[in-house]
Amino acid sequence: MAIKDIFLPLVGEPNAAAIAAIEKCVAVAGDFSARVVALAVEEEIPRRPEVVISPDIENAQAVAAERSVPDARGLLKAFEAAASRFSVRNEQRISRLAPAEVLANIAASARLVDLSMMAVKSHDSRSEKLVERLIFESGRPILMCPVEIASELPVVFDRVAIAWDHTAPAARAVADALPLLEDAADVRIITATDAKTKAEIESGAALARHLAEHEVNATFEAIKIDGSSVGKVFEAYVKKNAIDLLVMGAYRHSRLNETIWGGATKTVIGRPPCWVMMSH
Repeated sequence: MAIKDIFLPLVGEPNAAAIAAIEKCVAVAGDFSARVVALAVEEEIPRRPEVVISPDIENAQAVAAERSVPDARGLLKAFEAAASRFSVRNEQRISRLAPAEVLANIAASARLVDLSMMAVKSHDSRSEKLVERLIFESGRPILMCPVEIASELPVVFDRVAIAWDHTAPAARAVADALPLLEDAADVRIITATDAKTKAEIESGAALARHLAEHEVNATFEAIKIDGSSVGKVFEAYVKKNAIDLLVMGAYRHSRLNETIWGGATKTVIGRPPCWVMMSH
């Protein structure tokens, strides 16, 4: 099934990096010929009252209230400009929410689309929490755009790597990514392991045969961990091989385990090395 309906949450401030990420997300959606539903969130941030000496107290309070929320309309304006530039069909929404409502509202809004896109800041706890809520509560895959390198990212995913470990989340990610795999020129199945067991080799070969039924010509290779973390191994592989898109299942281990001990999902969400598509 082609990706035709995309959800794009807009949170934070419309700085240069955020605008570049929005433009890149919209450009990719345009390449998919997809419609984008953009939701800008005005988060009501509590502020301590200030002493204001003004003949117009009500107006001063209104200005303070306006400054107490992020510039969601600025993000929406940037999205509108990008949608016009790339001729992308779109729907625009804006919601003013209390902080406790933001994550659940965004996750619920993502349930009736093919894919969610999100601009992700590196090592940003708020970005990580939002990605996790989308992964666990939307029921849909998420495509992450790393904000810091957004201007360098490709619009077309020619070189795709699949992080494969024969788990249910990895299988779901492959199924969700099929429309992208079918259009890619170079698809690689990678398993991070030091053992390179017979079972791992057979599993990778079996996935390659499955993808061949969808006319996807994929190669398989095992890559060594060598004392590093799996997430770091994926990052190094992406950079060495100029990978455009990394496809992976999210949270093979429990979320609590990865929070305490670390894991591939936490590492990649914390700093996506390229476009990353995740499913659970």
